[in-house]
This record gives sequence, structure tokens and C-alpha cells, in this order.
Amino acid sequence: MAPTQAPTFLWGGRFTEAIDDLMFQFNESLSFDKVLYKADIHGSITWAKALHKLNILNDEELNQVVTGLQQVEKEWEEGKFVIDTKSDEDIHTANERRLGEIIGAAAGKLHTGRSRNEQVGVDMRLWAGEQLDQLAAILKDVLATTAAKAKDHLPVLMPGYTHLQRAQPVRFSHWLLSHATFLIGDLNRLQGVQERTSACPLGVGALAGNPFGIDREFMAKDLGFKSVHPNSLCAVADRDFVVDILQWASLLMAHLSRLSEDLILFSTAEFGFVQVADAYSTGSSLMPQKKNPDSLELIRGKAGRVMGQSTGFLSSLKSLPTSYNKDLQESVEPLIDCIKTVSQCLRITQGVLATLKVYPEKMKAALTDDMLATDVADYLVRKGVPFRQTHHIAGAIVRKGEEAGLPISKLSVKDLKEISPLFEDDIAEVFDFERSVEQRSTLGGTSSSSVLAQIASIEKLLSQQ
Repeated sequence: MAPTQAPTFLWGGRFTEAIDDLMFQFNESLSFDKVLYKADIHGSITWAKALHKLNILNDEELNQVVTGLQQVEKEWEEGKFVIDTKSDEDIHTANERRLGEIIGAAAGKLHTGRSRNEQVGVDMRLWAGEQLDQLAAILKDVLATTAAKAKDHLPVLMPGYTHLQRAQPVRFSHWLLSHATFLIGDLNRLQGVQERTSACPLGVGALAGNPFGIDREFMAKDLGFKSVHPNSLCAVADRDFVVDILQWASLLMAHLSRLSEDLILFSTAEFGFVQVADAYSTGSSLMPQKKNPDSLELIRGKAGRVMGQSTGFLSSLKSLPTSYNKDLQESVEPLIDCIKTVSQCLRITQGVLATLKVYPEKMKAALTDDMLATDVADYLVRKGVPFRQTHHIAGAIVRKGEEAGLPISKLSVKDLKEISPLFEDDIAEVFDFERSVEQRSTLGGTSSSSVLAQIASIEKLLSQQ
């Protein structure tokens, strides 16, 4: 590429020498910020309306600008926009350059009092706001799918785990809803992120504000922002909303990764609790029998990708001096990639859950009597024995069963009475997994009534939103 002459740029008036070709490539952002084309055009249309209110644009010029920008948008949408590789540094210069080709001199008035410093903030916030709305909708779909799956499999019991060791019996639905509860937290946090993203920086200039008395409240309302950014110096440098999104996404991805890890384990032959559908699995190029849950493994891997973007951008942000600096261009790519990654991972998660095959008999077979040791302790608590003593007694029963090579349910009442005289024939009722889960009927528990209440709570949340 031949050296690009400085005067071809919007800022080129002060320069006489050509910019280095490598520097142009290093500096440009159009290769990735072109996804902001619609937001940039809508921001410019609103800006033109505000200039018209100040009589900087007359009626005819406003009509020319709006019509011209609509044509530019159509060219982007139809894939007909031709990028000028010698002058189009970013989406703002590309759109303005093309507008000038379409309508002529009137395009030169559009940038009156406006800086790219504020323009990029507007574009990113508008684009991100729309994307966050879509992520919220997908997240709700995942929650709806999870609740429906839980309702369909209410009778299914499985081992509950702590430290990845069998602990107590729970409903499979309860396990599903444990992950849904994390996602509800993500949905609630997203609302705060959306609120903070929706602050309009348009009208703050390069850093000091607008000299023409531009109506910032009008522009914020016209663009659908919920508030006006209160400080011009801060506004052009403010990428806290990007940090908000990246950090919110990092926690969401941690939750999706944990769900993925459970499903990866549960789909192994060693567990056999579930099977991931063919649509979300791949095979081995060498071993014909293999069915790999690559969808879930990729989600687990992409969690690290998103977390890295959050950490990386914070590192870019931490030592910047006041107001706008070019370092802030590094906020655009991670934001775009993060939102794309999260959107894909949520959609894949929904697909995996919707098509997941569940094996109740495998889960039932994994339940063992020692998982009812706490129920044995509770049996004695109901007879007035302090729990610390019953815990010790139940542990002694487990040990006795191990020594005898028997499950604790097969120990005789006589054997149990040797440990505590309070055991009676009714201890046999304790060794019932269904009874165990049904006793845990408090709010948030694993009984059928508690699980149904959790499902109803999710359904209510989704209907309200």
C-alpha cells in the first residue's frame, strides 16, 4: 500500500507528511468496530436533529443528512459499503466520508461541535445496550428450559455431592435448579449493568463540553438512553460500562462452566446419569466408540477467555491519565468478542439442556445407604438426643456396617441397639431415599413441594420480566 497522505484524514489539516503504512494499520479500528455502524448512524441522525434545533442545519440540510445516513446504513446492511483503505480509520470516518460522497457539502456540517471521543462512547453504549437486551432474553430462555426440565423429571432421585463425594440424596430437579439459581443472580446483576451502560455521553465534545448549547437531554431521549452522562472529562474516558459487562460476563461464564463440568462428569461411563445429544457432541478421529461432550468442554474453556478479557482490559485502564487516550480503543475488541462468546455459550447451554437424555435408573443405582447416615442421626434427635451425640452414633453405625461388609440398612435392630438402646423397629422407615428427600421440605429444600415452589418462582420471575 502506498503511503497515505495526511490531508485525506479528517484530522489531517495540521499534517504535511504521509502516515506510515504500518502505523495506519496499527491505528485503524474499522476492521472490528464496523459492527457499530448502525449505532454510529443513529447517533449521527440524532446529532443532526440537535444541530437543526440550533439552526446550524436548515430544513433541507437536515433532510439531506438523514436521507444520506439512511442510505449509508442500507449499504452496510446489504453488504455494499465500499471501504476506502486509504482514509477510513474507523466506523465514524467511514460513515462521514461516504455521507459526503452522497450529499456533498452539507455532510461537512455534521461534525460541528462533535468529537470522535464522544462518538465512540455513544456507539459502544448503544450497541452494547442492544446486545445486553438480547443476552437477557437468551438467559431467560435458558432459565425457562431449566425449569421445564426440572418439572419433567421431578420424581428422579440422585446422589447429592460435596467435595465430589456422595453426601445425601436429592432430586435431579433440585440439582438442575441449583444451577438455575446462579443464573437468576446473573440475570438480576445484568439489570444493573444495563442501567449503568445506558448513560449518554453525546454532547460532551472532545473533553470540555459543547460550545453551541446542544440539547443533551433531547439527544439522550431520542437515542433511548436512560440518563445523561454528568461530566464531560469523565464521559470521554468512561469505559466502566465495558468493565461492568466483562466482569458480569466472567461470573456468568464461571456459572456456565460449573454446570458444564457437572454435565461432563455425569455423562461419563463412570456416572452414566445423563447423555449429551449427538447435536452437541463430537467423535474421535481414531476411536469409533467415542462420543465427546465438546459443546460443554468449549464452554468451560471459553470461560477462561472471557475472564482474560476482563483482566486484560483492566490492566489497560488502570494507569491512564485524565480524559481520552488512544489506549481506550482496546476496549472495543474484547467487548465485541465477549458478547459474541457469551451469546453462543448461552444458546449452546440451552440446546444441551433441552435435548439432554436423563437416566433415572443409573442415578437410583448410585444411591447408597450410607447417604442416609444423617437421617439416622436425625432419627435419634427426634428422640431427644443432642445432635453432637447422634452424629457420633451414626458414624459408629457406618463403621459397624463397613466392618460387617453390610449396608447400614441390613444391620439388625439388635446390632443398632448395641450402639444406642434408643433404636427401635421403626428405624427401618429411615432407610428410604424418597422419605429422606421429602423430609427436607423447608424453603429451598429438595422435597417435591420445595422444588415445585422453586420452579414456580422462576416461572413467575420470567412472566414478570
